Amino acid sequence: MPTITLQPDEIAETRALLDDLAGRHASLEDEAFLNEADLAAHDLPRRVRRAVREFRLYEPASAMLIVRGWPVDEDRIGPTPVHWQQHGPENDTRQEDMLLLLLGSLLGAPIGWSTQQGGRVVHDLLPIKGHEHEQVGTGSEELITWHVEDAFHPYRGDYLGMMCLRNPDRVPTTFAPISKVNLPPDRMAVLASPHFVIRPDNSHLPRNGAGVNGRTPAEEALVSKAYHKIEQMCASPEHIPVLFGDPGAPYVRMDPYFMDPPEDPAARESFAELMREVDAALEDCVLEPGDVCFIDNYQAVHGRKPFKARYDGRDRWLKRINVVRDLRKSREARLSATSRVLY
Repeated sequence: MPTITLQPDEIAETRALLDDLAGRHASLEDEAFLNEADLAAHDLPRRVRRAVREFRLYEPASAMLIVRGWPVDEDRIGPTPVHWQQHGPENDTRQEDMLLLLLGSLLGAPIGWSTQQGGRVVHDLLPIKGHEHEQVGTGSEELITWHVEDAFHPYRGDYLGMMCLRNPDRVPTTFAPISKVNLPPDRMAVLASPHFVIRPDNSHLPRNGAGVNGRTPAEEALVSKAYHKIEQMCASPEHIPVLFGDPGAPYVRMDPYFMDPPEDPAARESFAELMREVDAALEDCVLEPGDVCFIDNYQAVHGRKPFKARYDGRDRWLKRINVVRDLRKSREARLSATSRVLY
């Protein structure tokens, strides 16, 4: 898979940029920083910008790009938090959060969901006690079945970005580009027809996003409305194709764990064959501390192997962002033209 490794001069150049931004912005989640991020991203090293630009422009069949070599300071980031809501003063990840956001801004606009991790744009992927057997990024002992991120939603991200802060057990991210799927034309035609439904995944349910403090009554009303939309999508999911775009090089939209078997026999058989092809193409990608991975969410599926969490401050810890190429298409779901949170 395409990989670019940061050189010492590029690390120094990037650190100077991050120090400047951190000195001018109190929070990475503020609109002021998010609105500047795409401009500031053009001060990243030119070689890095070129690699990310080419990934966006040429849509390579590999569907993944890794930027490697950022030095993660174990003492500065502190112990892995016990929950995404419970960062302490010892958890200083501003540089890593900023770097992930800047790189993502070269691909498009990072977004957040009001129904996911309190509307934050940068998410924490870390094990939470009680989530061991959940199909969510904060689970651990459950295999996260391969899927397209937020496949159920029409405003899902074009790209998924993840940055590894800690991965002592070398837990693999699983990954398969749709380009490795080889099905006959009649099967592809069925998969490109609206026979399929995808229900919202567990990360958008109230039990995994509730308890966020600091919202105004108006914001709480909007979040309640967003959860109502999720309930409607669960009750009456839209029938969609799982393959779309260019028939010769299709995009993909599926999440088998949250899909019902199609009523049409040909659709059931075609989807079963598609799943077998993806299973055969699936490979492991072990992210090391300092690795930033971008997955083309229209051209690939991903998942995660199970692991046993220790809850000792040393568990696997990744940061995650979702990036859309066209922020404008979700305008009806956002409070303003510049807001990045979808309700």
